[in-house]
Order: sequence, then structure tokens, then C-alpha cells
Amino acid sequence: MNKAEEQYPVQTGSTFAKGIFIGGLLGAAAALLFAPKPGRELRGDLSEKVGMVTDRTKEVACVVGDKASELAKTVSSKTSDIAKTVNQGRNDVMDSVRRASSDIANETSKASNEVAVAAEEAKDDARKELNSTSL
Repeated sequence: MNKAEEQYPVQTGSTFAKGIFIGGLLGAAAALLFAPKPGRELRGDLSEKVGMVTDRTKEVACVVGDKASELAKTVSSKTSDIAKTVNQGRNDVMDSVRRASSDIANETSKASNEVAVAAEEAKDDARKELNSTSL
């Protein structure tokens, strides 16, 4: 992470939504506190609003928990798929390397035999030339 990213982190949509939710709660509490109502009625209203906020918070927590669970399952599934793909790719590469290594060994062996035969023929030709020039 570079300096700019550390100094100015990107705000996500959920952070913005939390800010709106908290701001709404503070605004509602301020409106109730400055409303021209008697204390008993104001406390009753506050108690009712706190109950509503508590219920809504529980609902949001359940939804967030469900979404987190779904996300965890998705991530787990995708990770498993990626691991299988990587493993298959590794196996394919290893098979290709084995085949190429075998092909190279065969070609090297053939070339070595051809060089040995050519060297033997050259040796025989050289002997014949020496014998013919010596006589």
C-alpha cells in the first residue's frame, strides 16, 4: 500500500451507509430532545424509538450475518475451484516436461549412436586411405 492509500483510505458503500444510519439516529434523538413535550411523554417516545432501533439493528445484524455466511461459502468454493485448476495445470506442465525430457533423451541417444557410427566409418576410411598411400 502506498502513502496516498494509507493517508486517504477509500470509503466503501457500507461505511457511508453506517454514517447515514448513525446520523439519522442522532438527528432523531436531537429532534425528540428539542420537541416541546413533557418529560414523561418524551421518555416514553425515547423508549419506543430505542426499541425500534434495537429491533432494526437485530434485523440488520441477521442480514449481515447471512451475507457473511454466503460470502464465506462463495470464497471457499472459489478457492477450491482455483486450487483444483492450479493442481491440474501443474500436473499438465509436469507431464509435458516428462514427455519433453523423454523425447530429448531419445533424440540424444539417437544422435550419439549416429556420431559413433560416423566416427567408426571415418576411422575405417582413414585406415583405408593410410593403407592405400603406404603401399
